[in-house]
Amino acid sequence: MVAESDDSDDESLRIECPTLATQRLVLRAPRESDIPQLVMLADNRHVAQMLARMPHPYGEAEARTFLAMNGLKRPGASYALTLAGTGTFVGCAALNAKERGLELGYWIGEPYWKRGYATEAAHALVDLAFRSTGIAVLHASARVINPASRRVLHKCGFQYAGQGMMNSLVVGQVPVERYRLDRKTWHSLRSW
Repeated sequence: MVAESDDSDDESLRIECPTLATQRLVLRAPRESDIPQLVMLADNRHVAQMLARMPHPYGEAEARTFLAMNGLKRPGASYALTLAGTGTFVGCAALNAKERGLELGYWIGEPYWKRGYATEAAHALVDLAFRSTGIAVLHASARVINPASRRVLHKCGFQYAGQGMMNSLVVGQVPVERYRLDRKTWHSLRSW
């Protein structure tokens, strides 16, 4: 999942970041105790090359910068994804405030791929976005070489909205597919 760099300071997009529980995950604010696992999972070129802002290599300094940025009162919401019961950190997800509105973003550490965690987290954040704000549309983007991320978006009801370019810290300018989910479609799919 990708997040482009056109951040917005729109206060109407502010979300309080409540702890969310799904069937297998707990989504909560990132904290300092996450740093060792965050570094271990994020210091992976396979993960970083799919994202706009994740550097590679990724060390403790980058993790501390990430935590500091999340400590600021900014529009949107960022979450640590942890396994229910064990609290094992498996990745991150966010609703990022962009010029065009909120954008869903997520990444899962490679040892936890292909288990449905991204879809489960995405469903929770889609619901949060529409329940906590007055947005009409939620946006998302995926690198064209990332079919797993596209499947997550399709399972959440997102519809293809075109192509664009993203500037990745790791690989430079790369093509992305853009997606959107409107409130009416979300409302009809809420049974998930």
